[in-house]
Amino acid sequence: MADEKKKLTIPDLLDAKRTGKRLVMASIPDYPSAIWAERAGLDIVAVGDSLAMVSYGHPNTLPATVDLMLEHCRAVRRGAPNTFSLVAMPYGSYANEDVAVHNALRFMKEGQVDAVKMQGGREKMPIIRAIADAGVPIMSHVGMCPHFVHRYGGFRLQGKTADDAMRIVDDALAIQEAGAIGLEIEAVPAPVGRAVHEAVDIFTFSIGAGSYGTAQLLLAFDLLGVFDQFKPKFTKRYANLSQIAVEALKTYAAEVRGGVFPDAEHSYSMQAEEVARFESRLGKKLS
Repeated sequence: MADEKKKLTIPDLLDAKRTGKRLVMASIPDYPSAIWAERAGLDIVAVGDSLAMVSYGHPNTLPATVDLMLEHCRAVRRGAPNTFSLVAMPYGSYANEDVAVHNALRFMKEGQVDAVKMQGGREKMPIIRAIADAGVPIMSHVGMCPHFVHRYGGFRLQGKTADDAMRIVDDALAIQEAGAIGLEIEAVPAPVGRAVHEAVDIFTFSIGAGSYGTAQLLLAFDLLGVFDQFKPKFTKRYANLSQIAVEALKTYAAEVRGGVFPDAEHSYSMQAEEVARFESRLGKKLS
């Protein structure tokens, strides 16, 4: 029997940052894709509130709730018991220190995750510190933060000017100062991603921030081609499972309509003498 995969720990993440080891992350919304991720040997699964979009069809991440995310956390943990898991705390779940600590503890206790992540930098320092002081491994998020989508006027690249880039670096330093163990860098020019990664000593992971970061993140449903309504610039498609699924369903529909499926191979049988007895008794019953 193959040895069980060894789950990474927080010291492992920090050591990877120190040594320059590259780690692989994917945002995983459910039990089947969690199984795939663990079988593939991914280092970290992130239960992202992007599932509000890819699993539920919302236009942004804001409708995700704590209870919804908890269900997905538990499903992902069952599918990937030996993989480090990180949950994105949904919009509104860290509105103030008390709310944030309460929900972070719920995710650790009920969601069985290894760390939690919120969004925001210097302005969120008291909340980050409160979560850290409560004993919860906390990360945050700089660059394009989806919870600020209305502020941006859409999902827009951040850090395009020197002033904006400096603000993002400052946010990263504030996150580290507040006691976070890591941070996400999203949708910024590659030089800004590099600057953020090099400015801090804590674990970093990036999505749409160039090749910089201790870990790289993509949404599993994006890279697998499950969610194909649109493709962000930073997403690389490694498969087109949506097309495969549609073709399979078309074939299934044609076989059912044509009387090809189900056939004998896909039906249960009875012993011939039992069929004869059954048909005899059925005939008497119906007569």
